[in-house]
This record gives sequence, C-alpha cells and structure tokens, in this order.
Amino acid sequence: MDRIAEMKGIGGAPFRKREQASFSTKLFVLTRRSFVNMHRDIGYYWMRLGVYLGIGICLGTIFYQVGHSYSSIQARCEVIMYTTALLTFMAIGGFPSFVEDVKVFRRERLSGHYGVAEFVISNTLSATPYLAVIAVIPGAMLYYLTGLTKGPDRFAYFVVNLCMCTLLVESMMMIIAVIVPDFLMGIIVGAGVQGVMMLNGGFFRLPNELPKPVWKYPCYYISFHKYAVQGFYKNEFIGQTFPSDQLVEKNVTISGLRVLQEKLQVEMGYSKWVNIAILCGMMVLYRVMFFAIVKIAEEVRPKLRGMRCKLCK
Repeated sequence: MDRIAEMKGIGGAPFRKREQASFSTKLFVLTRRSFVNMHRDIGYYWMRLGVYLGIGICLGTIFYQVGHSYSSIQARCEVIMYTTALLTFMAIGGFPSFVEDVKVFRRERLSGHYGVAEFVISNTLSATPYLAVIAVIPGAMLYYLTGLTKGPDRFAYFVVNLCMCTLLVESMMMIIAVIVPDFLMGIIVGAGVQGVMMLNGGFFRLPNELPKPVWKYPCYYISFHKYAVQGFYKNEFIGQTFPSDQLVEKNVTISGLRVLQEKLQVEMGYSKWVNIAILCGMMVLYRVMFFAIVKIAEEVRPKLRGMRCKLCK
C-alpha cells in the first residue's frame, strides 16, 4: 500500500521517505484482493451457490406452475415469502468469512496500510458480483418453474429485489461480525435477528393484525422483509386477474389490485420501485453503521487496554 521515495536531506545526503498510496490505489488493490479471496473461498461463494440452486429447485418443483386459479393467490404469496426468507437467511453462511476479513483488517489497520472507508467500500464492490450471480441463477430457475407472472420487466424486478435483499443481509451480518466476533455466537445472533424480522414481515401475520406495541411499532417498519415482500407482491399481482372463491361468489373475477389491498394489506401509496429504494437505503445505512462501529472501536480499544494495564499494576 505504501511506496518508498528517495529524497535529499541536509547536506545533500539521501534519505528514504514513506509515501502513502492514494485512496483510489488502495481501493483498487483491496477490491482486487477481496474479489480473489472470495473466488477461492469455497464456503463463501461456491457452496452457497450450490445451496441456493438446491433451494431454487426445491421451491420450483414444489410450487411447479401454480396457475391462475383462486388458490394460486396463496401459492404465489408462499413462493414469494419462502424465497425472501430462505434465500436471504442463507447469507449467514458467509459469516465466518466476514469475521476473518475483520481480523485481517484490524491487523493491517495497526500498520496504517489503509482506513475503514477503503475496507468497507472494497468489500461492497467485491461482493456485489458474487451476490448478483447467486440471486440471478437460482432466481431464474425458481421464477420460471413456479410460473410467476411472465415478462422481462417483472423478472428483472424480481432479481433486483432478491439481490438487494442479499446485499442488505450481508451488510447486517458485517455489523454482527464486528460486535460478536465468535463464529458460533455470531451465527446464532444473526439467525435470531433475521427470525424476528421475518415474523414481522407481514406474511405470517397481516400488518393490521400485528400487536401495535413493539411488533408493529417499530419492528414491522424496520424489518426489511416488509419492503421486500410488498415489492414482490406488487410486481406479481398488479395488472393480474383471478377467479374469485367459487364458494362465495360464482363467475366473478378478482383483480390483483384488490388482492393487494384487501387480502394482503399492502401499502399502495407508492410504487414497487420505492420498495427497492428503501431496501437500498437500508443497505447503505447498515454499511454506514458498520463504518461507525469500527471507527468507534478503534478509539475505544486503546483506552480499554490502558485501563486494564492500570488495574493490573
């Protein structure tokens, strides 16, 4: 990260001065190194891709071609929720890699090679292509096996939403990796946090049925599942029509808009792309939180060591 330059000192005697590399150089080197490490790490990428493909095949064959009957409304909702829950939940598989990255960063940070900003940005840039592949390939299999609403624009939204969810969960797990550096404890904490968010995502209990203290305010609104699932719902049901429940109304159709408003209680005051923007904002917020926690830890850790030394004396 550093380069050595020869300068002339007093009396013309040469001496060597250590020059810091530029921010862009550090960022490029760190991004390339992280990208190569991720490619070599079987557990971080290749095994996760295999598991995602397996989950995609399982969901795709269980919900194979759900059709357009009244019962397909519930089946489509289940496909969307399981996709959001399972494929994002598997992001905890990359936790050991996050812990190792943080350990390497702390060692190299002590030598002054680079700062927190370069580490956070390079990690984001290097991970994004892998997470995009993980989202696109299993997402495409799942999407067309289940027979969700056809159309290149709808499929593109499905993949972008899924990719954004994966990036968001990775950002959340990085925060946990800094706070809880132990592998087992970190995975348990990460799974617990995602489990609570999942329960408040608006699928297992409709939004109006959630208890208002704590579970709806604030848990429902800080759960990324809410925005991901509602974006998927809008993408799937807007513009569609389904036959109504024949036991209640015969020879009557129900619009996708009515399904969203009455059956699923989706907030229709904004478009599905706003849901993507909210997820993107949450992902950026988590990365900023990670940056802030690492910076605070850098300042607090030396003070704690000094206090321990004083106590030992």
